[in-house]
Amino acid sequence: MSDPEFSLGIEEEYLLVDRDRLAPAEAPEALMRACVADLGDQVSPEYLQCQIEIGTRPCPDIVAAREDLKRLRATVATHAAEHNLAPIAASCHPFAEWKTLHHTDKDRYNDLRRDLAGVVRRMLICGMHVHVGLGDDRLRADLMRQAGYFLPHLLALSTSSPFWRGQDTGLASYRISIFDNLPRTGLPPQFTNWEDYARAVQVLVDLGIIEDASKIWWDMRPSARFPTLETRIMDVQPRLEDALTLAALAQCIMRMLWRLRARNQRWRIYDNVLIAENRWRAQRYGLEGGLIDFGAGAIKPMAQLTEELIELLAQDAEALGCLAELERTRDIVASGNSATRQRAVRAEAEARGADADGQMRAVVAHLVREFHEAL
Repeated sequence: MSDPEFSLGIEEEYLLVDRDRLAPAEAPEALMRACVADLGDQVSPEYLQCQIEIGTRPCPDIVAAREDLKRLRATVATHAAEHNLAPIAASCHPFAEWKTLHHTDKDRYNDLRRDLAGVVRRMLICGMHVHVGLGDDRLRADLMRQAGYFLPHLLALSTSSPFWRGQDTGLASYRISIFDNLPRTGLPPQFTNWEDYARAVQVLVDLGIIEDASKIWWDMRPSARFPTLETRIMDVQPRLEDALTLAALAQCIMRMLWRLRARNQRWRIYDNVLIAENRWRAQRYGLEGGLIDFGAGAIKPMAQLTEELIELLAQDAEALGCLAELERTRDIVASGNSATRQRAVRAEAEARGADADGQMRAVVAHLVREFHEAL
């Protein structure tokens, strides 16, 4: 078996907002046509009409991923501006009311609305998915079982959805609370091999519950379309460089686990009951609460865990050409992630005398600026 390519693919979902009202706005057909004309199948509508999804090409390294993702973001922003709209890359709109929004009229989304009933109607959420090319199915299953340990770490670094319907939820990622209402979500089961995974999926297909594995929405899954392992737990990132930092971190984790495997070693497997505690801590506290180090038997702050991750993954980042991105993880911890920054903007607006509506509008204006700052 040849060594994996560890190629990168990044998918992001954005919300479109009216530049004046800063509320969600449905994408005009002309906007989607213009985006498709420039980007082809790298852009598509999402479940709600105010959403748009992009996906990079398979990229050999983080340099190519940066170039493609920047191009995609810039193109969407340019065409949105022609309609007085702007994209934001946050996992929840701070003050939108989901009951007033409409879903996209496509067979896939009509089927989702029928099958998932009330739980899908609140899906005013956006995520970021990172694909790492591994090729071999057995390798994908083996690494998925081990990589689950790191999913809470990625969530804690990425949280960007503290607000919902104009209220601070007290959570760093409210998106997770919404998404977990859907079936086939949450931590991936700990299958011992590819055959066990394939059998479980086939049972659901044979029963007519799902048509294929693309209707499985775990925090990590073997992609149904590509020879990749797809990390799906992360909130989407307002800042381009934060997205690339998290993508590089996911890529390095996969290479580290493969490197151990090549030496007949592996990451220790912990029960999902324990990993779920860290997942909750990441969802609730983001960077603030720390995560459990099960080997040490202690809750460690994210700053310490980040330094340990950088040390663990440094040789993999060197091999992949993304050491600068890996080391930038400590900048996210030091200066705060999007959830931290959004709360700071709201507090500043309150200190200036803005009412509740003005505070939330200030947060959305901040998200618009962050999306555009690196384009």
